Amino acid sequence: MENFSWLNAFKEIGKRVSSEMEELFRGTGAGRALGKGASGDTTLVLDKKAEDAVIAVLEEARKNGEEFSLVSEELGEKSFGNDGVVILVDPIDGSNNAKYGLPFYSTALAMATGRTLADVNLGYIINLSTGDEYWAIKGQGAYKNGIKIKTATRTELDLISFEASVPKRDLDTALPLLKAFRKVRCIGSTALDLAYLASGTTDAILVPSASRSFDYAAGWLITKEAGGIVTDTSGNPLDDCRLGLERTRPILGAANRTVLDKALKALGVSGSTP
Repeated sequence: MENFSWLNAFKEIGKRVSSEMEELFRGTGAGRALGKGASGDTTLVLDKKAEDAVIAVLEEARKNGEEFSLVSEELGEKSFGNDGVVILVDPIDGSNNAKYGLPFYSTALAMATGRTLADVNLGYIINLSTGDEYWAIKGQGAYKNGIKIKTATRTELDLISFEASVPKRDLDTALPLLKAFRKVRCIGSTALDLAYLASGTTDAILVPSASRSFDYAAGWLITKEAGGIVTDTSGNPLDDCRLGLERTRPILGAANRTVLDKALKALGVSGSTP
């Protein structure tokens, strides 16, 4: 469709999901389990409500002539006429935070013109607790609420955020790096971890478990466009990671190369390759 803007579509999705969450939390049962989603994780009522809002906007785009393929945590993979454009969706990243009333959860969306991370051209994250929107278009920089953002320029290991989906496994892996930083935070949303890194709030992020592309694709591009670096925990680029439902690799993000190299050294890796 001529003059169609995926960024505008993503912003509309953010608006509708925010409205759904506000309405849902006025009642009860937002955290009730409905079963397993396509990714294998438990689907909560709030996940389903958010995905319904996403699908409604995507169906409008299809009716207006757009063709694409959807990869979503809950629904799985679905064709909307053509697989040339891929839309990645995590309807609620931080579902357990939302379930327990912790105000750190988001919706993450990405658009790609192929099936690898290198093909991602647009990333969008909305913090559903604050309404803050982060986005990036490849080659055009990264933005928070319309204002251009950059990663931190400091080179000391000051503040790191991390995720530990299975603490008894992930904490042992993460501990050497966490001990190297002055302060540590576990937020509960990989998308927000990357958004905070991109905007200069934190200096690094670590996700020691293999992650799915819809968890990090939007934040990967936003961080990259803001001047940061996101690799796996061996310092290798993620560009060849496939966009799908399967788990790919652990994630290590840094505000700049100096921080990345120090982080890799703490993990016992000699240096970065990107």
